[in-house]
Amino acid sequence: MREPIRLDKRCVELFDCSRGEAVRYIEGGWVLVNSEVEERPNFKVQDQKVELAEGASSEPIKPVTLLFNLPEEFITDDSTVIKQLITPESHCEEDYSGIKILNRHFHGLKPVLPLQNGTTGLTVYSKDYKVERALLDHNRKKEEEYIIEFSDEYTHEALEQLSELAYSSDESQPEFKVSQQSEKKMRFVTKFAHPDQIETLCKQVGLMTVAIKRIRIGQVSMKKLPPGEWRYLSENTMF
Repeated sequence: MREPIRLDKRCVELFDCSRGEAVRYIEGGWVLVNSEVEERPNFKVQDQKVELAEGASSEPIKPVTLLFNLPEEFITDDSTVIKQLITPESHCEEDYSGIKILNRHFHGLKPVLPLQNGTTGLTVYSKDYKVERALLDHNRKKEEEYIIEFSDEYTHEALEQLSELAYSSDESQPEFKVSQQSEKKMRFVTKFAHPDQIETLCKQVGLMTVAIKRIRIGQVSMKKLPPGEWRYLSENTMF
């Protein structure tokens, strides 16, 4: 029986590659140990069968961005709690990005453009500097779309009052526009809203919110992403 050896060292022996290439093969999910993917370079192997998957590449792993639909039962602004919900098991089946799930994708994720206070829906976690810059440095230009649900049916007058606030001279107010979705729900599109801005605006016209859900940021929407599940942002898509 062979002495235990690190997987990356065994790969160097088997595949005639450098140590760095071996690590990239492993962390990229291309190395199989007894036909099972193993992503830990320091994993010890002895007599197991070690092989490269078809199409293996030693290219560096590209940074990823994850879109997560925060469900109502987990209303929180604690990013640590939200990240604990983003696991391989909560991955949405309808993910057409073509990106292969890797364990490394779940480490070092940063929350980008946090939700309004007490809000659920579309959240963004990323390791991609370009995405972080697009949403954080230029967030005043990015539209956010919300669905607001009220405790009671609202009147046409209340909708008009909200619309009038959008054109007030108060520079502290964010740019926004509202439209009716149903008797108790309203669409709210805004740019650079403060953490409690939506709820505050609604209270000004006597409307009590019971649920606020973000459904779109810029050009990216939740579409059919179920509550409590996530999917990758496609590489050719930007907010």
